[in-house]
Amino acid sequence: MVANCVILDIGGVLEITPETGWVQQWEERLKLPPGTVHGRMHDVWQAGCVGSVCEQEVHEQVADRLGLDAPQVEAFMADLWTEYLGTPNEELIAYVRGLRGDCRLGILSNSFVGARERETELYRFDELVEQVVYSHEIGIEKPDPRAFEAACASLEVRPEDCLFIDDFAANVEAAQATGMQAHLFEDNARTITRIAAHLAAGPRVAGHVLLG
Repeated sequence: MVANCVILDIGGVLEITPETGWVQQWEERLKLPPGTVHGRMHDVWQAGCVGSVCEQEVHEQVADRLGLDAPQVEAFMADLWTEYLGTPNEELIAYVRGLRGDCRLGILSNSFVGARERETELYRFDELVEQVVYSHEIGIEKPDPRAFEAACASLEVRPEDCLFIDDFAANVEAAQATGMQAHLFEDNARTITRIAAHLAAGPRVAGHVLLG
C-alpha cells in the first residue's frame, strides 16, 4: 500500500510539558542533596520507559529508595504525572484531527509505564491517530532504529512515505537514517507548514513523487 503518513511524538509536541520543579521540591522536603532522587531512581525510570517494571513495582521502589510512606508515594507519583502529562497542544491537535482520512496518522513516543491509560483518558490520542506506539509497550526507545520501524509496521506504511515529528534533534536524525522524512518541532506554525508540504508532495516511488 502506498500512502502518505504523519507520525508524531507526544511530549513536547502534542503535549506542552515544561519542567515543574517537582523533583527539586521533593528533595527539599525530604532534606536530600540535589540530584538524589534521579540518582537513586535512574534505573527504575529507565526500566519504566521500556516496560520491564509495572506501576506497582515503581511505587514499591520509590517507597524503598526514598523512604516514603504510602500517602507520600501517591503524592510523589501524582507530581511526576503532572509534569509528564503537561497540557494539550490544542492548536496542533486540532490540525492533526483535521487530517484524518487524508493520510495515515500515528504516534511514536518514548513513554513510561502507565502512560497509555492516562493519556487516553485525558487526551484521547487513540481517537486522534490510528496507531499509538509506546516505548514501554514495545521495549524499545527512540532513537533506536527499531522504534521507527515498529511505528511504520503498525501503520503498514513505508518509511519513505512518513513524516516524523519530534522535539529532539537526535530522534529526528535517527528517523532520517531509517529512510523517513523528519521535522524538528519548534513551534506549531512551522510544523503545520511542514506537514502540509509533505502531504502536498504525495507518496514516493523509488525516490520520486507519484503523480495523480
